[in-house]
Amino acid sequence: MMAELTELLDVSERMSIDELRELQLTRLRWSLAHAYRNVPFYRASFDAAGVRPEDCRSLADLAHFPTTGKADLRANYPFGMFAVPRARVRRIHASSGTTGAPTVVGYTEKDLADWARLVARSLRAAGVRPGDLVHNAYGYGLFTGGLGAHAGAEALGATVVPISGGMTPRQVRLIQDFRPDAVLATPSYLLTIIDEFERSGLDPRGCSLRVGVLGAEPWTERMRAEIEERLGIDAVDIYGLSEVMGPGVACESVATKDGPHIWEDHFYPEVIDPSSGAPRPDGESGELVFTSLTKEAFPIIRYRTRDLTTLRPGTARPGMRRMERITGRSDDMIILRGVNVFPTQLEEIVLRTAGLAPHFELVLTTTGRLDAMAVRVEARAGLSPEARSAAGAALVHAVKETVGVSVTCEILDPAALERSAGKIQRVIDRRERL
Repeated sequence: MMAELTELLDVSERMSIDELRELQLTRLRWSLAHAYRNVPFYRASFDAAGVRPEDCRSLADLAHFPTTGKADLRANYPFGMFAVPRARVRRIHASSGTTGAPTVVGYTEKDLADWARLVARSLRAAGVRPGDLVHNAYGYGLFTGGLGAHAGAEALGATVVPISGGMTPRQVRLIQDFRPDAVLATPSYLLTIIDEFERSGLDPRGCSLRVGVLGAEPWTERMRAEIEERLGIDAVDIYGLSEVMGPGVACESVATKDGPHIWEDHFYPEVIDPSSGAPRPDGESGELVFTSLTKEAFPIIRYRTRDLTTLRPGTARPGMRRMERITGRSDDMIILRGVNVFPTQLEEIVLRTAGLAPHFELVLTTTGRLDAMAVRVEARAGLSPEARSAAGAALVHAVKETVGVSVTCEILDPAALERSAGKIQRVIDRRERL
């Protein structure tokens, strides 16, 4: 498998580390100058920090430049972060804006071509091949997932079924009828599709799918194991976010499945301390920060992703660093009675508790002066009342022993929780705000 994949690598994936670092510095200096010259926000930000693009003489000098956050993008809504005239922008994407003004991103013709090539590179690393039939269940529209994955699959030479999310029974029927080789979806929605197979009396492992390229939300190794076992596929992690490009910033190799390799010829990664902003060396965990190296319409300088991870040396792509699986987001962290809790920690416990399905939500409330958390989780089909009670008790005990907080647990019937065709909402915060 490794030899087969090595033969398919493009020139950038074959670079030595020294060659890659030289290319990165050249592109970084261009990107800093491009942003400073054409985006008033960056000009003001750099000037306030006392740095100019020409001060970047080495990759280490990037740490002297200020970071960019989502609040900065919202403050410049809608097009204030664009570095080219609006007439040169060929496509616009945006976040949902459910927690404030949407973050808006734009792409020139070259940006779109680069994006498609990087998604194609990602899909190839994940095991998708030219001529494969790809079932694309990422949402289309302003969300970057659907159209980004679609263009990349076509650039690879695959055939795309642009079904988008939702209409889950139809998803199952088309997978049965069209016999695709690969599925693109969020991991939580792919589990919903698997559930629908089983609800329809069909064996998911008997379908044609060979590989799932899954992303857009944090997921755990236990969820990967659940998907692979129930569907009989390789489940591969793809990483991206709209502010940096969209899907295809990084992707795992199907040959190793040891964390997404970052396409460092286009994106320079750093890890920083989430509180102080101080850089952390490779091998230490912290918040992931990205600087774009080639984007024209929407350059992004030291963007704080809020994703928590660790940078490791490359394996399947030796010159390009890997990021460990996202353990959570600093802005998704729950502080419960002084203890830091991430939804992915609860997901691990749910998935290893016998009798429980991988569909759950966390409900935060206030009891007296203290915060409380209830885990609402579905039982697997056919679980007896006694077994449900035992599973709930086991989960409560495991959370206390592993995470260090006391929770309550409500065991629900199968399919009781609302399903999401996109990014799942794990946390429902009903706490009183003083």
